[in-house]
Amino acid sequence: MEIRKQDLKRINEYLWEIPRDFRSDMRVPARVYISEKMLDSLFKDRTLTQLVNTAAMPGVVKYSIVMPDAHEGYGFPIGGVVAMRVDSGLISPGGIGYDINCGVRLLKSSMTVDEVKDHLPDLVSQIYTNVPSGVGRGGYLKLDKSSFNQVMTRGAKFMVERGYGDGKDLNQIESEGQLKGANPEMVSDTARKRAFDQLGTIGAGNHFIEVQKVDEIHTEEEAEKLGLFKGQVCVMIHTGSRGFGHQVATDYIRKFMKAMTKYQINLPDRELAAAPFSSEEGKAYWQAMSCGANFAWSNRQFITAMIRKAWGKVLRDGDLPIVYDVSHNIGKIERHLDENGKEIDVLVHRKGATRAWQGQPVLIPGSMGTASHILVGTDQTMEETFGSSCHGAGRLMSRSAAKRQIRGQDLKKELESKGIIVKAGSTSGLAEEAPQAYKDVDDVVDVVHGAGIAKKVARLVPLAVIKG
Repeated sequence: MEIRKQDLKRINEYLWEIPRDFRSDMRVPARVYISEKMLDSLFKDRTLTQLVNTAAMPGVVKYSIVMPDAHEGYGFPIGGVVAMRVDSGLISPGGIGYDINCGVRLLKSSMTVDEVKDHLPDLVSQIYTNVPSGVGRGGYLKLDKSSFNQVMTRGAKFMVERGYGDGKDLNQIESEGQLKGANPEMVSDTARKRAFDQLGTIGAGNHFIEVQKVDEIHTEEEAEKLGLFKGQVCVMIHTGSRGFGHQVATDYIRKFMKAMTKYQINLPDRELAAAPFSSEEGKAYWQAMSCGANFAWSNRQFITAMIRKAWGKVLRDGDLPIVYDVSHNIGKIERHLDENGKEIDVLVHRKGATRAWQGQPVLIPGSMGTASHILVGTDQTMEETFGSSCHGAGRLMSRSAAKRQIRGQDLKKELESKGIIVKAGSTSGLAEEAPQAYKDVDDVVDVVHGAGIAKKVARLVPLAVIKG
């Protein structure tokens, strides 16, 4: 059924709803956080249809949601937030994403742009050397089977014990860098082989390392709490679980296709492939997904150590503490209010969405060469969005379309003309991530700030970009 603008009921300036009676199989309404200025972008693909499909899934709580950076994904829309009852709901790999625990980490220095600028080319070259990037690129850390099992079960905690950071790091990571309940026995040999040499790598696509400066402070009090100040140099890391998470998702989507027949689950789209969370298959995926999440935290922890090593070699100053590390492709068991105002245990699927609990830092990277934002969660987000916010700018153009319309070499020259250093293994890869291929991240952030589900703290702009 085609969804038209008139099918959306406007609740307030930044919130729209597709009522439950729009389609007979909907179990809850579907909610959209977006401005009228950006609304047309949602009708260019299947985002809203996918959102309505998630509202038809057994066990869904209260309403299904998309954020202003939403666009079409596999099964679930990217930018989607769906909470399922733990006792009677489903778990779906499509609601978590292929790149399990793709996320963002921000490191802060004590130095200003003026203090760093003369050393920036050497710093970027050293980071590029220390942190391999690109499709299939392996890292420097090779683990035996026992150590790799520790990575899967203990995440960043294991990496810190190996000397790649300290205990203070763990306090600044969502879930302290570990999902408990991970079980390596639920991970295939194929996934293990794909992960063997990928710790400490950022991969390709929209993943990056950026050296940034704090360009604006919106809320002085919150910025001071986070140790941020205008003109400060920071480093942002955006990467996830690489081929490991992708293989885990692939393996379990195949298994869940069969499980849906077994459990007589009828869904409007086969890409929603799901199993009861309480089932043998559901528990197995949860345990494997947790391994993927822990691998991603381990990956960002090792990358952090390599960036600190590069920073120390070039600048001989500071230890680059973590501001925060957030996930935006993950499932979490949390307590939230249902439609009757009762607090219950739910499995929150966040696919291209960031946890934004009250007071927690929220990191929103922009598209390449544009701004990134730091926000904090609010009380309101706990009530309205299962403690969730947006995760980035959100695509407007597919990667193949971007490659057809944009020359990577031209983009590189454009960025360099603005004083941004670019290190990339492929100019065609740059074209995929051009700003024109994305929504305006400032517009996206204005929506979540205006809607009250996250509060703007600071805006950062790039000094250097490192991509695969």
